[in-house]
Amino acid sequence: MKTKMVLTPEQQAMLNGEKGEAMAKVMKTLVMYGEAFGAERMVPVTSKYGHLVTSFGLSVMKPVYELIDKLLEAGAVSGQKFTVDPRPLDNNVPSNFLQNLLFKIMYSKQESYEEQLKKMGLINDHAFTCTCYLDEVGNIPEKGEVLSWAESSAVVYANSVLGARCNRNSGIIELFGSIAGCVPYFGLLTDEGRMATWIVDIQTTKIPEAQILGSAIGIKVMEDVPYIKGLTRFIGTELNDKTKAYLKDMGAATASNGAVGLYHVEGLTPEAVELGEKLIKPDAKVYVIDDAELERVRKSYPCIWKDPNATPRLCFIGCPHLSLIQLKEWTQKLEKRLNELNKEKVSIPTIFTASVPVLNAFSKTEEYFKLVKMGVITSYICPLMYMNNPLCGKMPVITNSNKLRTYTTCRYHTDDEILEIITKGGI
Repeated sequence: MKTKMVLTPEQQAMLNGEKGEAMAKVMKTLVMYGEAFGAERMVPVTSKYGHLVTSFGLSVMKPVYELIDKLLEAGAVSGQKFTVDPRPLDNNVPSNFLQNLLFKIMYSKQESYEEQLKKMGLINDHAFTCTCYLDEVGNIPEKGEVLSWAESSAVVYANSVLGARCNRNSGIIELFGSIAGCVPYFGLLTDEGRMATWIVDIQTTKIPEAQILGSAIGIKVMEDVPYIKGLTRFIGTELNDKTKAYLKDMGAATASNGAVGLYHVEGLTPEAVELGEKLIKPDAKVYVIDDAELERVRKSYPCIWKDPNATPRLCFIGCPHLSLIQLKEWTQKLEKRLNELNKEKVSIPTIFTASVPVLNAFSKTEEYFKLVKMGVITSYICPLMYMNNPLCGKMPVITNSNKLRTYTTCRYHTDDEILEIITKGGI
């Protein structure tokens, strides 16, 4: 196959079929993908681990299962072990008979698909999470490493907070990059593509709600790169666990309410610390975010419940999955508020979602036993996969996740509002 891209001899041999027909098709797909975005060459994938976005065994995804079978038969497995997004189901999460029946039909391929993932290179049975970059999970790329990922919240975190390099790929493209060991060089892999075309000036009087701030940025800049000023007044200049949790949630909202794959925070994120305003393009636009702008964005969220005044039947907290410090902080806030109300348990069924490794670490803390006593359920589930069906979509469900609000019928509330609703029992 002739290509406009300049390939290494090994890459060209792969494309020519010297490693088999399956690998040739993998390489051809990557070449076509790269040429569509003007890439002139491939670069090696240098991260230790990959990550796959497709974790759910939907019965309608037959072409995906057939493709993976063909790759496995040809020995075209991932060149790196990988983590994968959360599982769609957990028996600990409340559901009725009809919902369970629907789940059984929808995700009928879950067990067989997970067997395929193991053969393809899944790290272990506990490697299902959208926050693979947390310490307890261990898939933490280093600054400058090239990735082949697709999960939007993980891509924006890896690019921004860790300083790794990854484009917003599709599910199959990310797998092909891991199999071939290379990805097209364009976009956020390049120095030019990581330059900021927006200056976001934070002028709020208090720390912005991470999910609303990310939403505002995503809606405004869309797929562009923002350089955020004024945020360190509230969150500091140290990338500690608390700050990283804030950036995790903010970034997920920028990626889902827009298409942001990278942001820089002045004085905080690696490239902003290293290069400062050299990262800003001369013609960068300016977006000022003050209290009024955050309120305007918040009021723009529609409530698509049939009955806007309905009492919530569920509350999901943890999309993306919660970190260990977030689990502890939520437990402490809940305990304090319930004590003030002279109550022992939450009044709305509430699910805190996190990865299995994080939940295992949490189970060894004193906060875990307090949370259980307060009636909160912990789960490794993907709330989005739970909600994305007609039966669950009709339920009045609340969340503090702008990503979950965007992709489902869940109604967004701030952390403080959520705390009041689940302890008092209504909106």
